[in-house]
Amino acid sequence: MALGWVLVALGAAAVAALAALALRMRQQNGQLEKLLLSTDDKLEQLQRQFERFVPADVVERLTHGGDTFAPERRQVTMLFADLRGFTALCDRLDPAVTVSILNDYFRHMTLAITRHHGHVTEFVGDGLLALFGAMEPNPWQARDAVLAALDMRAELARYNATLREKGLPELRFGVGIHGGEVVAGVIGTAGLSKFSVTGDPINVASRVEGLTSKYEVDLLITEDIRAALDDRFRLRAMPPAMVKGKAEPIQTYYLE
Repeated sequence: MALGWVLVALGAAAVAALAALALRMRQQNGQLEKLLLSTDDKLEQLQRQFERFVPADVVERLTHGGDTFAPERRQVTMLFADLRGFTALCDRLDPAVTVSILNDYFRHMTLAITRHHGHVTEFVGDGLLALFGAMEPNPWQARDAVLAALDMRAELARYNATLREKGLPELRFGVGIHGGEVVAGVIGTAGLSKFSVTGDPINVASRVEGLTSKYEVDLLITEDIRAALDDRFRLRAMPPAMVKGKAEPIQTYYLE
């Protein structure tokens, strides 16, 4: 009998120990789940914050694909946009108002660009650079860039209506589009880098944007872009012009 009670007591103790262990494991699992959920939330918050400074599609590929941006030569279409007379405007406005106007302008332009499969790679002062076909091959990149430019024109008109209602000065921009083979990849240092492109075509795109002031128009494209378009687009040939870095004049077209 004494042995039986001992066995019963041992069995009860073992069951109690197992129950305590199971409870402890459930508590630890619960804490682990909370920790994992908290970590996921923090990672999502970090990704959202990161997307404020880097295009969302770049962030997505970096966070899920690792180092997927090996440098390579690609056919890319580049769109430069720059505000006209904004520097003088800044001198007349409160700094907070200036930044608010500029941020809202960039938001409208970015929406138009992303709707047509482009991404903004950088903001420089009151200018921006958008790329089409840089992230992945896009046989319709020239058309997409032109459609984005027309959409940007429409967005700017809507934004200017809002500025007028607030008694603020309207904005004017110049847009230049050119395409060609460039080197695309992550450019910079370990501390500061970005996904971008480099090569002569990007210099030409910048020069074309500069010609919008000379011809007093808002949207110009090069012959390379015109050749990739169909008849739906209304174009007007501009006089050939010499630009820095080119030995021959380049032909541009106004996008009506």
